[in-house]
Amino acid sequence: MRNIQADAKPVTERSIQQRVAMKLEVAVIPVSDVDRAKRFYADLGWRLDADFARADGSRAVQLTPPGSPTSIQLGTGPLLYLVVSDIEAARAELIARGVDVSEVFHRGPQGRLSGPDPDRPSYGSLATFSDPDGNAWLIQQVTRRLPGRVEGDTTFASSSELAWALRRAAAAHGEHEKRIGQSDANWPDWHADYIIREQTGKETSA
Repeated sequence: MRNIQADAKPVTERSIQQRVAMKLEVAVIPVSDVDRAKRFYADLGWRLDADFARADGSRAVQLTPPGSPTSIQLGTGPLLYLVVSDIEAARAELIARGVDVSEVFHRGPQGRLSGPDPDRPSYGSLATFSDPDGNAWLIQQVTRRLPGRVEGDTTFASSSELAWALRRAAAAHGEHEKRIGQSDANWPDWHADYIIREQTGKETSA
């Protein structure tokens, strides 16, 4: 096994202050019948966020209790999701703290594939780690929300998370200025609108 301590960088007070935001957003609960469980939680009035087949053929069914920032997914075994805006930075921080984190990977038709998804889609790049008792965690990079996943939530947990959102908005605004063929003096409003739309899963193209 790789020597994690050899790879680890010292965790300083400054690095802790600048740490990557990692949001506990999903808990996978084991069920024996996905459709039966889906009906049960839907009857409780929980919002159905997703029901689709992943690239590897597995089924993703996610529901959220009313007003909850955390959701459940129906699966075959327990798993906890940490959502981040920069998976490489999150992985580097965990390694610096002595955690044995997997390489970044994405899902394909044959299962796990090494490296981030080539198309860099939101929700596409993943990494995993476990605690000393074997509790499994999945890190997932999310930069643009699926429609309906959040209801107007534009809160940022750290300055670095906001900075990444501003960088994505700036890159998109540069493409916007290319399309209109001139400088856009109204860029602050454009940036703000882009970030809110990105966070709430709305269309962000100009």
